Amino acid sequence: MVASFFSAVTEFIAAHPHFAYAAVLLLALSESAPVIGAVVPGTAVILAISALVPTGAVTLWPLLGAAVVGAILGDGLSFWIGHRYNQKILESWPINRHPDLVTRSEAFFARHGDKSVFIARFVPGVRAFIPLIAGALRMRVSRFYVANILSALVWAPSHILPAVLVGSVFKQFGAAAEPLAILVVILILTIWAAIHAVRLSLRYGIPLALLATQRLHIWAASRDSRFSRIVLDLLDPARPDMRFLALLAVVLIGSAWLFFGILEDVVSGDPLVRADAAIYNALQDLRTGPGDALMIAITELGDTVVVAAVTAAVFLWLAWKRTWRTAAFWLLAVAGASAINTAIKVALHRTRPAELLYSGSSAFSFPSGHSTTNTVLYGFLAFLIALGLRPAWRLSAAFTATFVVLLIAFSRVYLGAHWFSDVTGGLAFGTAWIAVLGFTYLRKPAEPYSPVGLAIVSITALALTGSLNVYRHHSSDTTRYAFKPVVETMTSSNWWTNGWESLPSHRIDMFGEIEEPMTVQWAGSLSVIQQDLQNKGWRTPAPWTATNALGWLTAKAAPVELPVVPRLASGRLPTLTLVLANDKMPETSRFVLRLWASDLELSDTNSSEVWIGSVVDEHFARPISLITISETRSNVNESRDLLLGASQPERLVARSGSAENADWDGRILLLNDGSR
Repeated sequence: MVASFFSAVTEFIAAHPHFAYAAVLLLALSESAPVIGAVVPGTAVILAISALVPTGAVTLWPLLGAAVVGAILGDGLSFWIGHRYNQKILESWPINRHPDLVTRSEAFFARHGDKSVFIARFVPGVRAFIPLIAGALRMRVSRFYVANILSALVWAPSHILPAVLVGSVFKQFGAAAEPLAILVVILILTIWAAIHAVRLSLRYGIPLALLATQRLHIWAASRDSRFSRIVLDLLDPARPDMRFLALLAVVLIGSAWLFFGILEDVVSGDPLVRADAAIYNALQDLRTGPGDALMIAITELGDTVVVAAVTAAVFLWLAWKRTWRTAAFWLLAVAGASAINTAIKVALHRTRPAELLYSGSSAFSFPSGHSTTNTVLYGFLAFLIALGLRPAWRLSAAFTATFVVLLIAFSRVYLGAHWFSDVTGGLAFGTAWIAVLGFTYLRKPAEPYSPVGLAIVSITALALTGSLNVYRHHSSDTTRYAFKPVVETMTSSNWWTNGWESLPSHRIDMFGEIEEPMTVQWAGSLSVIQQDLQNKGWRTPAPWTATNALGWLTAKAAPVELPVVPRLASGRLPTLTLVLANDKMPETSRFVLRLWASDLELSDTNSSEVWIGSVVDEHFARPISLITISETRSNVNESRDLLLGASQPERLVARSGSAENADWDGRILLLNDGSR
């Protein structure tokens, strides 16, 4: 699914490279826009487009030119706004909603002077505010543009050329290059989204937590009990680590809420569980030899033997430093998380995507053991290291741990060892466990130890035992984690009789929501049914080109001439899509047939594939003349019956226990090419 989407995007860029150059120019410009530049991943998208240069989809020199021009215009526009409105612009919306970034940028400009315009181009966050502040503080225009142009001339090639090099390396992988590139992009976007989510949570959560702790402290001061005395001691406003405690409170509340929410979904089978299958199918489409080798190596860094070795090394170092309390908390953190994780697994008995991957208690999937133990291992390690660092460096420790843990967690989903909800639940539980231990640990002053020494010991242990584990087990793990498609087989007569009921009754979207009924099943070659339907007036929809896409922004295009918006079924794009004009309302309606691959094959025919699909009536509304909006109408029976007579034999069947309603009579149309 993802691979086909990426192919479509690549083909579109190759056919219309000017759109890519325009996008790079606008993204480079937006990097210097206050507020927007701090949240829009412009650099990431520019790098992704640059990696397409070796494929011939885009050309290097126009790409460099677009990036340089965009960077110069963006900084220049921001500088002009600051120069025009002076300090007043810093007090207006939406800039006044980000006082921390403004303060950081002002301090950055005060520290580096005119050079800050050049330096800030390479520093996320302040990059979006420095040109504005330079203008507001009346920096000389000539000096600004010298720094502006020089920074753009250095910034563009320093970002684009490495991406081109990476694209050249990926090209050497041949057919595996595209899914491998998509995998890397997904990883980057996942980590970027996680880091920004953490930043936003802390930005808005810590002030709320500080307010809540103040009120809790007032409440405890009015009581005289053992619990109130503990609260008074822990939440003393005079404590230097009060802000750190507020951070832990935010982390605990958020992660506990997430874990119990996921647990409820797993037990009750809510949409998140249905989304698991969609995410699983989407990632399995990306499986390649190089991708598997990379993900297996990452997952091996999180294996039990590596976790045990790093835990032992850190414990021995803490014992050698005679920090006995810290050593005890360290053991409790890792061992406790592992024990509780196993207990939950055994209690829930949830099966893995690949049921035969492990045995014993490890055969169960929720929550992910790799995600839980590695979250606690590296999270609590980052907590201990951060306590000994200056506040400015604490986030670096947290983000480093987050990066390592997310890589390991992602590898588990990619390899099919866990469902997405297993991994997310493990991350949430591990994070909550760290917060609980952090609160308890901070009840007493931290023991003195070197955070640098602790980091060196843990990194050394990870490097030695991790590389040894990869060396010893990579070959066997390649066999263990090899992609094994789960395909159900049956005879054509069994499918025709009642085997069709094993396929989904409704489409499930990427978020696990139940959508329209799957009202048709086809056994045979897609080319046969496509030809039969085209003889009855159905046609291939218009492709997604720049010209055709603009049809959605006008009131003149006929519905049957508009490109079809892709719809996912359990993480898969439709293999065949056809459209038919609605003769009753040709100007406002069309019928759309989508057929998806199923996991069912017939064992006694030449054309063994079974396809599952839906037919929907799309109605188009044009509330204003510049936009077209589509909605699916509920006449399921009429839409399905348009396929009657398309192929012989055919059969209308009803699912066992299906309830009729005004929209759908519960029946499904079975079609095959006559080879059964």
